[in-house]
Amino acid sequence: MDTTIRNLDPEIYRELKARAASEGKTLGDAVNEAMRVYLARPGQARKRGSLRDLQPEPWAEGSERVSEEIDCIVYGV
Repeated sequence: MDTTIRNLDPEIYRELKARAASEGKTLGDAVNEAMRVYLARPGQARKRGSLRDLQPEPWAEGSERVSEEIDCIVYGV
């Protein structure tokens, strides 16, 4: 399959291309291998949920006035 991939990091692309060539592989072979390795990694399945599913995180002791402190810094209040 021929495809176009945008927004690649030029340095990483050059490194991959050079390593593939040094191993006698095509760039396509190297990209396919990289994608296989990436997909084989255990990953977190994205759960689609609702905002209602979110649980509040406890704030650290002494952070009761954090929003007021932020307002003071940002707005000079």
